[in-house]
Amino acid sequence: MKSLSTLLVASVFSIGCIAQTVKLPKNALGRLELNVAALANDFMEGRGTGTAGEQKAAEYIVRDFSKYKLEPKGDSSWYQRFTFVPHGAAQIHHKGDTASLGMALVKEITGRNVIGFIDNKAATTLVIGAHYDHLGMGDENSLWTGPKAIHNGADDNASGVSVMLELAHWLSKRPKETRGHNYLFIGFSGEEKGLLGSNHFTKNPTIPLQNIAYMINMDMVGRLNKERSLAINGVGTSPSWMPVINGISVDSLVIVTSESGMGASDHTSFYLSDIPAVHFFTGQHEDYHKPSDDFEGKINVKGMASVTNYIQHVIVAMDDEVKPAFTKTKDASPSASDFKVTLGVMPDYLYSGKGLRIDGCKDGKPGAKAGLMKGDTIMKLGDFDIEDIYGYMEALGKFEKGQSTTMMVEREGKQIELKVTWE
Repeated sequence: MKSLSTLLVASVFSIGCIAQTVKLPKNALGRLELNVAALANDFMEGRGTGTAGEQKAAEYIVRDFSKYKLEPKGDSSWYQRFTFVPHGAAQIHHKGDTASLGMALVKEITGRNVIGFIDNKAATTLVIGAHYDHLGMGDENSLWTGPKAIHNGADDNASGVSVMLELAHWLSKRPKETRGHNYLFIGFSGEEKGLLGSNHFTKNPTIPLQNIAYMINMDMVGRLNKERSLAINGVGTSPSWMPVINGISVDSLVIVTSESGMGASDHTSFYLSDIPAVHFFTGQHEDYHKPSDDFEGKINVKGMASVTNYIQHVIVAMDDEVKPAFTKTKDASPSASDFKVTLGVMPDYLYSGKGLRIDGCKDGKPGAKAGLMKGDTIMKLGDFDIEDIYGYMEALGKFEKGQSTTMMVEREGKQIELKVTWE
């Protein structure tokens, strides 16, 4: 038996060799652009779960799955349906004068996952997923305060679905003797409602969960920035991830990793089922969950091509990993709802320096009122030094509503002191 260090060195060496041969399929850029533009078109009506727009988007995905000769792998067709009670309906039920009256007011909504399969007669299966639903005309998750408008979700997540479809195209044409796993492609719905589609799949799988080798999730991969930063979340879910990632170099991408398998996207459902899972992500932006998350002038298609090519390299490098070992990870940092106070800021999840860099501030919240701006880096809250997002969360827990404190931020190379009052 070879030592672990020998195996890791061999793995990295072989990845370096493979990296020179994995190329994007012909016309990939055109397909990526076409698909993200189509899924983010007004015709799709924002792809709200259970709506006519969701059905249109599902049919669009099925068209490509069929073109690439994937097999339907839903319940009995391409679709795996699930039902849920919309936000607020359960409260209506409890407030009803009688149980029957309450139930009459509750209308279940049906969503649908879209699932296609490439059967290579392998022992294990790689799941490649991306959620295709979004917020329709704006729901409880919208951050838009204006009149009703279509939320097209070009980055969130027409971009991820477009990359998934391109990977389906590539893998359907890959020589069979080089395919290390079977491939299951899932377009999840209900992600915006709380990972409903992926949660339903892991509880009602259409292939045995024990046969799943690992899962790749693409969510918001359409805004590669000037620094070319690509986040890969969940690298702690298997000891196999980092040797692979360290051995891949594609288009000068700067890789930023986080270990936790928990996050606000569909890889979490697989992690909670003890399946190694990673999430590819190009960062937050001010158009998040707003009607302005459109295709025109916003989506970096060439960046999407680089992300696609990077994932191709990962898949090739993992060919010999029949069943990567699964490891539990440290939980992700707590959500703002776990604290008595919040600044109301959007962290820059691609920032890897000291402090917490801000990608945006919500109007009317303590951070904005204190004068925080996009691009600021919080270095200190009161007496607490901020090393990273974990330090920020720890510091938040020390404050109460009504208190005031100082906040030290770095802005364009200068240290600025701001005063924040917690509300």
